[in-house]
Amino acid sequence: MEADDEIYANGGDGPSRNRPIISGEQLDIEAYAGLYTGRTKITRLLFISDHCDNPPMQLEALRMAYDEIKKGENTQLFREVVQKIDGRLGPNYAMDSAWCETVDRRAEQRKERLENELNAYRTNLIKESIRMGYNDFGDFYYAHGALGDAFKSYVRTRDYCTTSKHIIHMCMSAILVSIEMGQFTHVTSYVSKAEQTPEALDPITIAKLRCAAGLAHLEAKKYKLAARKFLEVAPELGNSYTEVIAPQDVATYGGLCALASFERTELKNKVIDNLNFRNFLELVPEVRELIHDFYSSHYASCLDYLGNLKANLLLDIHLHDHVETLYDQIRNKALIQYTHPFVSVDLNMMANAFKTSVAGLEKELEALITDNQIQARIDSHNKILYARHADQRNATFQRVLQTGSEFDRDVRAMLLRANLIKHEYNLRASRKL
Repeated sequence: MEADDEIYANGGDGPSRNRPIISGEQLDIEAYAGLYTGRTKITRLLFISDHCDNPPMQLEALRMAYDEIKKGENTQLFREVVQKIDGRLGPNYAMDSAWCETVDRRAEQRKERLENELNAYRTNLIKESIRMGYNDFGDFYYAHGALGDAFKSYVRTRDYCTTSKHIIHMCMSAILVSIEMGQFTHVTSYVSKAEQTPEALDPITIAKLRCAAGLAHLEAKKYKLAARKFLEVAPELGNSYTEVIAPQDVATYGGLCALASFERTELKNKVIDNLNFRNFLELVPEVRELIHDFYSSHYASCLDYLGNLKANLLLDIHLHDHVETLYDQIRNKALIQYTHPFVSVDLNMMANAFKTSVAGLEKELEALITDNQIQARIDSHNKILYARHADQRNATFQRVLQTGSEFDRDVRAMLLRANLIKHEYNLRASRKL
């Protein structure tokens, strides 16, 4: 194998690889928002407007958020969006006081009616009616943005649940509100409660619970556990959980967490050969390609895909805080895998494969060597990395000698004990009178 062939086989982009790299186009907000429904659609649009540097993109996100809020009843959120727009979208997107007053007045009337109905149910002690009453209150508070009150109302239905279906409904409602509030400890707790119900759960509910658990692990920076949960999501999920997560997100979150935390064999068995997860990966070809490139040791192509995806991933409400960490872990894994098969590696060729400078690569390798993730030493003058492979022959002899000395000690101890018993030389505890 020639030097050039070798670099292509383990990280370079050979002349035969003409696979197009996705362009770093800015996010299509309309298409992105179309993947979601309900409150998460609005919060994701507001998150984009707060975190992107592109003014036209910010205004587009705010315009869509304004239109979406107008379909609901959350006047508090409406006022916040109008304040953020600050007249930049013209008179059609200004403060609509008449609409706010109408919605608030209607909300007061509905709240009063719900209170009267709930009091009547309590008086009659009808369990199912009381449960429905609290549930209606939860829906009312959720629609108006009072998430804390909505959570309390949903949880109160627990005492009045009479079937497994009721418990699952309560858990799913509590999980939805907890995700919106960012209270992921509650999410984990209610996922466990739902999974412990005696009746078998339907595939869609199981898929939703896996997604919720995956988000909780992601938030806790437990990337391996998050990857496993997302990889277990069945294709039955479809678009049934768009109030929380889109199927495209399952592929992106699961794929990136798996790349950052799985070993090669696990990546092959649980991601690449996973038929269920393949259905999700087909929705995000960029993530599918970068996983295949990583496994095939085409690191330059893989890192190009990651670089092009980064700007859009930083606008994701759940992934935003984890992008840098995940990217660092994926890059470190790529560096470790690249060096693993070789006794020595030319740093100039390696820098070319990873599209970085030799000085920058040296710093990265130094950190990995210090952290004991790569067993090697760097020849800075000749720019060569030399692997420090353990001397297997010497290690085997050392293990044999250690086993022999342990065996000798154990035999001597057994002989001593046998002689003590034979001569009845055992001390008895003296009785205290």
